Amino acid sequence: MKRLAAAIVSGLVFGFGLTISGMGNPAKVLGFLDVTGNWDPSLALVLAGATGVTILIFRLVLKRQQPVLDSKFHLPTRNDVDAALVLGAGIFGIGWGIAGFCPGPVYTTLLQGRWETWVFFVAMITGMAVFKFGSAYAASRRSHGGVGGQALAADRAGIQAVGP
Repeated sequence: MKRLAAAIVSGLVFGFGLTISGMGNPAKVLGFLDVTGNWDPSLALVLAGATGVTILIFRLVLKRQQPVLDSKFHLPTRNDVDAALVLGAGIFGIGWGIAGFCPGPVYTTLLQGRWETWVFFVAMITGMAVFKFGSAYAASRRSHGGVGGQALAADRAGIQAVGP
């Protein structure tokens, strides 16, 4: 129950921050991306603030033996840049530039009734499903049923449980 409450509070704080910063407004986001036109640099301050807070909090949290609500930290173990990372970042950037949305802010605007938000949301979920099931299918074909989609996704992300 504590984990659920923490997830709800974290989600609300994150959503509130996205809304206040204007990240849910595609025009504001596209204005930030338009560096050769009518550039709006305000989202750079949002990014700088979020990065600063994250750096400080991570340093404090990772000094603990284990997280408060789990038995171990789940940290990425990979730090290489491969073709899949570059391709994924490129696709993400193209989608962000076309729509003015990225996954977090689209959730904060779903109930505003804008059809554009729903089109983006459906496309985003479809893309995630295609990747998940396509990766699982490709992995099972390579190993003749050995590695499933969940294991492949964790391996691609380089996530490994660490801790006591």
